[in-house]
Amino acid sequence: MAKLFSNIGQLVVGTSPDTGELELIENAALVVDAGVVAWVGSSANAPAADEFVDVAGRTVIPGFVDSHAHLVFAGDRAAEFEARMSGVSYSAGGIKTTVAATRAASDHELRTGLRARVQEMHRSGITTFETKSGYGLNVADEARSVALAAEVTEEVTFLGAHVVPAEFADRREDYVSLIAGEMLAAAAPHSKWIDVFCDRGAFDADEADEILRAGVRAGLRPRIHANQLEAGAGIELAVKHDCASADHCTHLTDRDIELLAGSNTVATLLPGAEFSTRAEYPDARRLFAAGAKVALATDCNPGSSFTTSMAFCLAVAVRDMHFTPSQALAAATAGGAAALRRIDVGGLRVGQRANLVVLNSPSFVHLMYRPGVDLVDATYIDGNPVYEREK
Repeated sequence: MAKLFSNIGQLVVGTSPDTGELELIENAALVVDAGVVAWVGSSANAPAADEFVDVAGRTVIPGFVDSHAHLVFAGDRAAEFEARMSGVSYSAGGIKTTVAATRAASDHELRTGLRARVQEMHRSGITTFETKSGYGLNVADEARSVALAAEVTEEVTFLGAHVVPAEFADRREDYVSLIAGEMLAAAAPHSKWIDVFCDRGAFDADEADEILRAGVRAGLRPRIHANQLEAGAGIELAVKHDCASADHCTHLTDRDIELLAGSNTVATLLPGAEFSTRAEYPDARRLFAAGAKVALATDCNPGSSFTTSMAFCLAVAVRDMHFTPSQALAAATAGGAAALRRIDVGGLRVGQRANLVVLNSPSFVHLMYRPGVDLVDATYIDGNPVYEREK
């Protein structure tokens, strides 16, 4: 049955992740059939349909694609946040607090928290999302983390290489071997991606290289945490392994940007992490000027970016990372899709999945112009509502 969304004040049909250019239609309409976009154009020329949704002059944008999140965890790190706001520097070591809580949690507790965060994402306008393991750091808990994640998304990432757990502090080589062997074998059936945190306090370039190679041999696709805490070998590794994305990219050299621009690897920036850790913000202008593909994601996690609000991330990106509003929206839709190597999401062109968001505003710019204001009135996946604001 065809469904017509009509009387759309402003429709964002599609975006470009490397230029930030938008394709807009004013006074628009959109037809969904069998879960995909079947027609877009002017409301005056809209074809007949079986169902009708009057958007009442509001704005419609593609559903956000959140290509970097850590949603499977237990526990709370509010005390760590409070300490950072009092002047304590961020390091990767706080992850171990969440590891202890996650290992102690039941499947029911982890599943309940996970599903609650997915609901938050839908209320934020996120329709496609990736999520990682990385808070189990042993065979059994990494395997159950990816299995739980696979219940809510097909974009599941095995991140046994988040940090070295305490019990392996003096046996790093043994832990790398465990990740690349028994842990990978247990997690791979439920995973699509493999990731490594290649940075100070986590894994070095040689360790990351070994783990990524093992993941690819097991049939997983590579991505990488790179250059969050300092410039290092992460970007070079990302390009070497044709990683779908290099995530964080807080500290980039000119050579890093040159490598990204000449590759298929998307630079995924995570404004929530810089905001929450009071770190230096990367300058997106350098990436766009070089022609690199750019994504924005929430990095939702309990330690360094505990937010599921993509609108918040867009506002920070525009204010502090020097994105234009168009570039920010493009990075959170088509950019996120490119970071997951997807072409079926991230836009509302004919043939793409009908994942869309209705905003209570005359323009998408209000997402950044009105920070902190909830403008999402409804979120649709495959043309069906997964969230609608109570009236």
